[in-house]
Amino acid sequence: MKGLAQNFQLTLPYILRRADQLYGYREIVTRRPDKSFHRYTYADFVSRSKKLAVALKKLGVESGDRVGTLGWNTYQHLEAYFGVPCSGAVLHTLNPRLHEDDLTFIADHAGDKVMLVDETLVSVWEKFRDRVGVEHAIVVTESGEAPEGMISYEELLADADESDFEYPDFDENQAAAMCYTSGTTGRPKGALYSHRSTVLHSMMAAMGNTFSLTESDCVLPVVPMFHVNAWGLPYASVLVGAKLMMPGPHLDPASMLEDFEEEAVTFTAGVPTVFLAVLQALDAEPEKYDLSKMHSMIIGGSAVPKGVIKAYGERHGINVVHAWGMTEMSPIGTVSTLNSEIEKLSEEEQLDYKAKQGYPVPLVEIRARGEEGFAAWDGESLGELEVRGPWVASSYYEAPEGDDKFTDDGWFKTGDIVTIDKYGFIKITDRSKDLIKSGGEWISSVELENALMAHPAVAQAAVIAIPHEKWDERPLAAIVLKEGESATEEDLHGHLEKDFAKFWLPDAYEFVESIPMTATGKFQKLKLREQFEGYTPAQS
Repeated sequence: MKGLAQNFQLTLPYILRRADQLYGYREIVTRRPDKSFHRYTYADFVSRSKKLAVALKKLGVESGDRVGTLGWNTYQHLEAYFGVPCSGAVLHTLNPRLHEDDLTFIADHAGDKVMLVDETLVSVWEKFRDRVGVEHAIVVTESGEAPEGMISYEELLADADESDFEYPDFDENQAAAMCYTSGTTGRPKGALYSHRSTVLHSMMAAMGNTFSLTESDCVLPVVPMFHVNAWGLPYASVLVGAKLMMPGPHLDPASMLEDFEEEAVTFTAGVPTVFLAVLQALDAEPEKYDLSKMHSMIIGGSAVPKGVIKAYGERHGINVVHAWGMTEMSPIGTVSTLNSEIEKLSEEEQLDYKAKQGYPVPLVEIRARGEEGFAAWDGESLGELEVRGPWVASSYYEAPEGDDKFTDDGWFKTGDIVTIDKYGFIKITDRSKDLIKSGGEWISSVELENALMAHPAVAQAAVIAIPHEKWDERPLAAIVLKEGESATEEDLHGHLEKDFAKFWLPDAYEFVESIPMTATGKFQKLKLREQFEGYTPAQS
């Protein structure tokens, strides 16, 4: 027997229409390239999103066509987030920090028909524009002027009649957006999100035991809108009618702290490297900024050092919540909000949980597969994390070489080695390719990195495996010191030895000016291994 509920399609036009009907008074603020502020309302945003949908159809964009973007976190990019999929086309955000060869491959593989380019990123576009089959390039500029061969975004909207827009009624499984992986283990691969998956992901993100987003919030997504749809925050914020503060290209600590204070930001999210810099700026002038309105700082993308979580909480009264996800997961998979049982524990034990990657958000299921079957949820047994859920990829876009990432029964293999405890909290011990095997025993580079970055003199630390004649592999730590601070190998060794077995301790500590980073702010260990290729520590 079937139920008698209405067959209501979960599509992004619903979220846009809701914003139009309920939240027209709410504000969207953007930092322009010159650092001035642009302000308008949800009503303005909805109107311009509709005009963009109409304009794209006038350009010949049809249902299913891909519309690429090269843009920062701005109100125009937000318009594309809704105008493109509400026209029936597919939003495809490209990372402007990638090499031109990668951008060429990604735009060509996706089959982008139109490209929206921020005026500050035209030079990036020009490096590969002649290598791809894009039919129309649109420049997003405040002045309305366009370089030769490009269409002015403002003129495009001015020529569109909003009355020509009709809210479409298409299937919820229609593609809405796509993002490509960072390509750390081969060519980038496309994850193709549906309207249904995006709406469900937005509802989950706003839930009380996830990010607790409401109309009264002011959300500043530090995570770029070109990185996995800014973790879905633009969609979730519009769903609940939250004020949005878009930082544009200005992600330096001073600009962000000004934005946090002046716009009374309550919620922000980004990668650890950005918030480490913000923490240093706050510590340098702790009385300068009033961040009392902020209830949550979500940090994800890589592991958050326990010391950072503690410092924000104790010194600045900001609650740091660790989250984990992947491009293939739209991206949110787990979040470290504490349950009532964990809140009964000591502060130090609670901190241990907050530093974990968290438990699965609603509608995501997890399991860990070890060498001898599925790992027990005991907090000790290791296995590769596998996930499934309504916003988890079922395959890659036209990339059959990635089929081995999916199990026969439909789960996605993440490549992360984890433990899962009795509360469902996962702790990532490493990527499968980054684990260090020394004398037959596994060493987690992530745990060593977190411990090293808890040292007061250390800004960044990355640990890699180097060959060893006797033990097969041994850990080497690359260290970036904080400005004005000093530390020796002996200092760091002593810092680690109280918490780790002797065989875990690095054989060498190399002090470097910087650690190679990916375009999404993660340590690029492949390049680090290349940098130290042939390195020979003292044999012991």
